[in-house]
Amino acid sequence: MKENHRSQGIPPNETGVAINADNSLELKDVNEARSFYKTVRQRLLDVNNWQKLAGKALASFQLTNEKGELLNRLAQQGDYFKIDIPGPGPKAGEGFDWVQIEELKEQNEAEIESISIMVRPAKKPTNLSNDVSHFFSKESTSTFKAIREGNKISASIHDRNAKPNIDVDTITDKARNAAVGSGAIAGFAKIQWQSLVDGLLKREE
Repeated sequence: MKENHRSQGIPPNETGVAINADNSLELKDVNEARSFYKTVRQRLLDVNNWQKLAGKALASFQLTNEKGELLNRLAQQGDYFKIDIPGPGPKAGEGFDWVQIEELKEQNEAEIESISIMVRPAKKPTNLSNDVSHFFSKESTSTFKAIREGNKISASIHDRNAKPNIDVDTITDKARNAAVGSGAIAGFAKIQWQSLVDGLLKREE
């Protein structure tokens, strides 16, 4: 796959750690690939069902609006993810980690189709405090991508500038974010994202 399609929409890693997960498969012909890409695209936008794809032992994701109200639809730019990871959550997020969709882009051409969703750690939408409610700092991003090129489909997730969020007011959140953020960098983010990537590309039996 051409490098520009792989890297398009992914911020450079200037500080902290880069974490990547990816998978791909080749279909028997372009028509089958086009059909299955529609399934992968739907799965990627259906954030509320990510846990089913990745495995129930991992984090759960719920799509919300700017008021923190749950949304039962596909993701759109500006939406939030309300994330419940195993273990204690941040006080600032009332027990949940939060990110916001900063960018959602699609490309549709004869030989190449792609979708990219970039999210950034955010405060809980209804909080008066500006404290970011996530174990990673506000400089961090996660980019979720699906690409069809010919009869090949790839899915990937890219964390950039990942580092623990210790710029918070409460000592408990500072300690929690340092521990969880370090654990994510050490390995559990890679496990979470690889499980989701594999789920996105899973063929129905």
